Amino acid sequence: MDKKENSLKVLFLGPKDNKGLKQYKATGGLDIIFLILVMYLIVMGTIMMFSAGYVKAESETGDPLDFLKNQILFLAIGIPGMLIVSRIKPDFYKRYSVTIYTFALVLLVIVLFYHTDIQSVEGDDYTRWIPLGPITIQPSDVAKFALIVFLATLMDNNRKKLETKWTCVIWHLAPVVIVSGLVLLEKHFSATFLLLAIGVFMIYLGGGKQWVFVVGLVIAILGIVFLISNMDILPEYVQSRLKGWLDRDYDPLGKRWQTNQSLYAIGSGGLFGLGLGNSKQKHLYLPEPHNDFIFSVICEELGFIRTVLFVIVPFALLVLRGFQLAMKLKNHYASLVVMGIMVQVGLQAFFNIGVVTGMLPNTGISLPFFSYGGTAFVILLGEMGVVLAASRELKSAEK
Repeated sequence: MDKKENSLKVLFLGPKDNKGLKQYKATGGLDIIFLILVMYLIVMGTIMMFSAGYVKAESETGDPLDFLKNQILFLAIGIPGMLIVSRIKPDFYKRYSVTIYTFALVLLVIVLFYHTDIQSVEGDDYTRWIPLGPITIQPSDVAKFALIVFLATLMDNNRKKLETKWTCVIWHLAPVVIVSGLVLLEKHFSATFLLLAIGVFMIYLGGGKQWVFVVGLVIAILGIVFLISNMDILPEYVQSRLKGWLDRDYDPLGKRWQTNQSLYAIGSGGLFGLGLGNSKQKHLYLPEPHNDFIFSVICEELGFIRTVLFVIVPFALLVLRGFQLAMKLKNHYASLVVMGIMVQVGLQAFFNIGVVTGMLPNTGISLPFFSYGGTAFVILLGEMGVVLAASRELKSAEK
């Protein structure tokens, strides 16, 4: 009995050592380039969130500054949190990765039975948020980070096998499928695809056999083609979203409403935009101008050229800098975690832009740093802190 208790304790709380938590204190200077990019995106995102959302805020609360005040509160929690996390070595998360992953799974199960009932503009019921007094938690946001640190632990512990045995690639997908499956039960398709993509990219970048991914990609493409060709086998709400994506004349006042309004906004912006604050579609035509569809308002106000220069390029530079740091790290686990976080940010931005431009089916997914949000924003900033902590290790090693 004692052995079982001890093994469970090691599994969830990590191995016992005499150094305590002091060994996980990150020293050295953090990467200034990465920090500047993060702070730029925070400032730019806050400005655009206010510009895109003040009309909706006034219509809902009577105070046009309501969303901005809340976002500043989230920043007041998130930025200090990011700096605190930047002092914790990534190996800390390896020690507690099973606990973090298990906690995420528990939240994903709880939200299926205890949640805030929210209905989308299209009439679909959402079960994605757990109410906790004045705030709500979206478990899928916790699951992203939990999957990254847990999968990185598995990959680091089985590095040689992952590089030599194709079966190792398959069983490394198990925790990815489990988390994604639970999120799928929430009818949160964008988060499901994002989690699957994070897992697949991490395993690929971690040295998994390439031919396995080629075969998997072919199977995935054939599966998507089959489902689109046989939509009758899918749930009704999935069918309607796919039809709204493929057929521009389908249900213009329902499933196509947000996408159509988004395209009107993007088209109105042209090359140089209508000017900051001058969006027309945010005047209650776009249901979520401050959140999922903020990118369309950005395009309308800044135009194509300035959107590329002031939004898309900084995102690309952030992801690129993150990967540069990851490739230089001698700590294999820290490198995998940093790559996982950068994959998450890059893919989430890509999916959001794909949805608002009509390239992808309309599913709710936020734009990192720009979309209005609470726990999601704070967790994102915490993840930036993890990358900064890894950069401290790099700076410390260079001395």
